[in-house]
Amino acid sequence: MNIAVINGTEIKGCTYHIKESFLEILRDGNEINEFYLPKDLPHFCCGCKNCFFKGEQFCPHAEYVIPIWESILNADLLVFASPVYALRTTAQMKTLLDHLCVHWMVHRPDERMFTKRAVILTNAIGVFNGGAQKDIATSLSWLGVSDIKKLGIGLLEGVIWDELSDKRKNIIIRKVKKTAEKYKKTCISRKKIKVSMKFIISKMMHQAIAKKEKTLSADNQYWVDKGWIKL
Repeated sequence: MNIAVINGTEIKGCTYHIKESFLEILRDGNEINEFYLPKDLPHFCCGCKNCFFKGEQFCPHAEYVIPIWESILNADLLVFASPVYALRTTAQMKTLLDHLCVHWMVHRPDERMFTKRAVILTNAIGVFNGGAQKDIATSLSWLGVSDIKKLGIGLLEGVIWDELSDKRKNIIIRKVKKTAEKYKKTCISRKKIKVSMKFIISKMMHQAIAKKEKTLSADNQYWVDKGWIKL
């Protein structure tokens, strides 16, 4: 199994230990490719729209974005690990998600995303993991992923891993490993109704717009080349 891991921080704190506990169950016999943000993508999306109008290879940050995207496409399992900052995911994780919008269903989706599974690992001092998870899950859904598991950890005792009690750390590790056990076998996910409806609506939109265009946009040309719409 090929696993792509996106770390929303370079700090080797609580998020790192939670992610490592998850991967510990899956390391044997699997290929794991990890990216640490912002090291592996040090630039915010600047809104130039080159990816939309010309192609993702024209993004000024393509040298960073394309290797991450290719790793995602080649993976069977996607793991997104992020602490909760201001009730949301980290800015650097959001930066990656912004760069990947060109592959959303309404633009140029890749059908390989339809069969992938994804796990979102987050942690907060309390129970407020939902906002950060939603940031990532929304993008994954629009990228075509149907099978998305969210695991939010409430640290409760503090935000420094080494300062947590052994009891609390063991509870967290057991919970994370129990989730990881479910992903030991390679499994192809099916495109579920929510993603299928997004695809159908996007297809109708592209079909209607393409018929009116004298010169096809990059998005509509992509859909034509895929055989998803006809002129």
